Amino acid sequence: MDTKTKKTAQPDFFKRSVCPITNTLEIIGDKWTMIIIRDLFLGLKTYSEFQQSPENIPSNILADRLKKLEAGGIIDKIPYQDRPVRYEYHLSKQGKGLSKILKAMKHWGLEFIPGTSAKMAEQLLKKGKKIR
Repeated sequence: MDTKTKKTAQPDFFKRSVCPITNTLEIIGDKWTMIIIRDLFLGLKTYSEFQQSPENIPSNILADRLKKLEAGGIIDKIPYQDRPVRYEYHLSKQGKGLSKILKAMKHWGLEFIPGTSAKMAEQLLKKGKKIR
């Protein structure tokens, strides 16, 4: 095949729409995925740290979302122990680009959802990083 006419492979969800909002939601559009991403920004790195998050994400969902985030290029999975093999998860450049979305969600929630508080995030921040 001529390389000039070769098309870049696109994910299956492009069959439905080329809308950037639709396709972003295909990758990060469920609550558990965004909670994992939030926790990564707050400095959590390991599977066990994610399990200790206050939302109590079920382990089967956590494992599935981590695999999807890695496959989607949002996170990098890096071994930190050999026997048994254990991994840390880090946001990729693409994942770090989600900070604006998280900040917007936080500000929207604080403004429009009575009773919400940034306190939980502030407590997690003491353990990790600040969402800039």
